[in-house]
Parts: sequence; structure tokens; C-alpha cells
Amino acid sequence: MNDELVRAWREGAGAPGTVVLDGFHALKHALRFGGDVRQVLTADRAALLALAAELAADVVPALDGLAAELPEAELRALVPRLHPTGVIALAARPTTGSNLAALARQPRTAPVVLLENPRNLGNVGAVIRLAAGFGATGVVTTGDLDPWHPTVVRGSAGLHFATAVERLALPELPDGPLYVLDPEGADVRTVAFPDDALLAFGTERHGVSDELKARADRLVAVPMQPGVSSFNLATSVAMGLFHWMSGRPPR
Repeated sequence: MNDELVRAWREGAGAPGTVVLDGFHALKHALRFGGDVRQVLTADRAALLALAAELAADVVPALDGLAAELPEAELRALVPRLHPTGVIALAARPTTGSNLAALARQPRTAPVVLLENPRNLGNVGAVIRLAAGFGATGVVTTGDLDPWHPTVVRGSAGLHFATAVERLALPELPDGPLYVLDPEGADVRTVAFPDDALLAFGTERHGVSDELKARADRLVAVPMQPGVSSFNLATSVAMGLFHWMSGRPPR
């Protein structure tokens, strides 16, 4: 039985479009937000179900039907670093078509976050987690970094499944007014972000490209003390999304 579980994992993990879910919270969010979870492995099935019952009772029925037990030594051999919660899982990545459909849906009731050529996997994961928490329509990246990289999914705690996450190439972007965060822009406190906005953020080192700034409907700046070079990317996105949310009535 163990050999079959390991074989199924290795075959599944190597298949195109497979997402590795590292730890209970990533698995919980994939199940909660409708992810297609294919395999769940844990060293202690009873402990996993007890944890789910305590923290996320809504996912217990699905988890009970999926979770299989494997000795910890064999479990550790399947991943570079086993999460402290002792569970790993495989899920299918949503199709590009379904993500693009969600991003293109009109009227859009929440902004799309655009990360131009991001470099840090952990930062991208943190941004996706923020976008899901604020209810953004999705996160779009450009450049070489895969926003579904296992390290990014770990950083988002699996909240990729709660929003639309896709990599696109310029000039292929969702419709909507483009608000670019740039030090040369108008003070963000004087600008309201519409629900259908694209909120664009560049890298901490280089900022947003001239190409993207040229396409902007508005350049917007977050006030910063003299001598401070930049905010962390995820912090900037959090401020932008909070500014948008602050202009909407409470739900």
C-alpha cells in the first residue's frame, strides 16, 4: 500500500498543471475554495482530522475521504522540507482559461493586482494572500517568475484557490483603468481607486517600467519619509488594497 501511495505521488507531482500543497493551511484553503485536490498524505491521519475539526470543520468531510497515512520517513522523502503540520497534498492548478475568465468578468467589483516582473517568490505569495483577504479579483504577474511555484503557494497558504492568479505578457492585461504606484504620482490620499482598477506595482529596486507607466491612467504615490528608499512589495500592495477598501461601505 505504501509503495502505491508513493508511486501515485511521484507520478502526480511530476504531471503538468499539478500544484503541491505544503501543510495543513494550504490544503485547508484549497478544499474550502473549491480546489481539485487529488491526493493527501500525512504521517498521522487521526491527528490531521482532529486538527481539521478544531480549525476548519467545514473541510473535514472532504479531508476524511482523501487523507492517507504514510510513515514520516517516507513522507519526508517526497518533499524538500516537510511542513510542521505533517501533511502534503497534490491539487490541479486551475486552467488559464478559467483564471482569464474571472479576470475579464464585467462589471468587476474589486481591483486586479498587477505585479510587474516580480523576483521574490515569498513576496508574491504574500501578495496573493493579501489579495484573497481583501477580496481582490485576482493577481496578475509579468516576467519569468511562475506565480504557481511551490514556494509561492506555500507563502500564500494555498489562497491561490481563493482568487484568480495568472501570469501574462505585456501588453496583454485585463481591461480596466490602470493605476500605477510610482513615487512621481499624485498622493494616494487624493485619489480614489475604482472597483475595476488595475493596481500596478513594480519591484523594490527598479519600480515600474517606463512602458507600463506610459500606459497608466494615473500615477499614484504612497507618502514616504525622506531618505527611505522603498516599501516592501507586499506592504505596498496591502496599503493600496486597504486604500481601495476604505472608500467602500462596510459589508
